[in-house]
Amino acid sequence: MTTSYALYLESGPRMKTTMVHVLGLLGCIANGPTTEAALETTPGEIRHFLVFLKRHGEPVDPDAPFDTHIATHVTEGSWIGYGDPAPGFAPDFQPLTPKDEKTYRARFRWLGEDISELIKGMPARQLAAKPGKGRMIRDIVTHIANAEPEYFRASSIGKPDGTKEALQAIESAPDDNLADRLADLWRLLDAQLGKITPDIRKGKVQRGEKLWTARRGFRRALEHPWEHLREVQRRLGTDA
Repeated sequence: MTTSYALYLESGPRMKTTMVHVLGLLGCIANGPTTEAALETTPGEIRHFLVFLKRHGEPVDPDAPFDTHIATHVTEGSWIGYGDPAPGFAPDFQPLTPKDEKTYRARFRWLGEDISELIKGMPARQLAAKPGKGRMIRDIVTHIANAEPEYFRASSIGKPDGTKEALQAIESAPDDNLADRLADLWRLLDAQLGKITPDIRKGKVQRGEKLWTARRGFRRALEHPWEHLREVQRRLGTDA
C-alpha cells in the first residue's frame, strides 16, 4: 500500500524561498530557494525523517513506497517561506489528541538527543568554522535553543521556570560543554510538555497575526530543530 503525504507549502514573492511542511510526519520539512527546488528535495527529506523515526523506534518503513500531493500553498503574508506563515495551516487548528501528544513529545526528545550527540566532542574550530554562507555551528545551536521556549510560550504550553538560566548557560558554555547545556534545556522543556492539560490541547490563543494552538506549537518545536539538524548534518557531510 502506498502512503500519500499531503504537502503544505509556503513561498515568498515570485515563488522564492519555499518551505514544504509534511504534516502527516509532524516535524518533517524541506526547503529551497524556489518552490521547484523545495519540491525536488521533499522525497529525500521524507526518507531522512522516516529513517530518524525508525532509528528511535517508531514503526515506520523508510523504504516503503509513497507519493505526495500539494494540499495548500500559502503565498501571501509577512516573513513567508521561513517556517510559519501567519495564517497557519488547517491541521494546526485541530485539537491535540493525547495519542499525538505522546508521539510528538517522543520526537521532541529524540531531536534534542540527536543534536546534542552530533555536537558532543566537536572541536572548537569546527563549532566556530564559518562557511561562505550561513552561520557557525555554535550559532546554529544557540539559535535553536533560543527559539524552542518561544514556541512553548506562544502556544500556551508554557515556558518553564529556569529557561533564562538554561539559555545563559548555553551562551557561556565552553565548547566541550555545549552539548550538555543544550541537553539541560531540553530536559526542562520536556518536563513542561508533561504539564499539558486538556484545556491546552484544545485551546486557541491569538498572538499578533497568529492564532496559536498546542498542535501548532508542537509543529514548530519539532520542525525548527529538525531543519537545523539537517543543516548541520549536510555541513558535516553526514547526510546519509
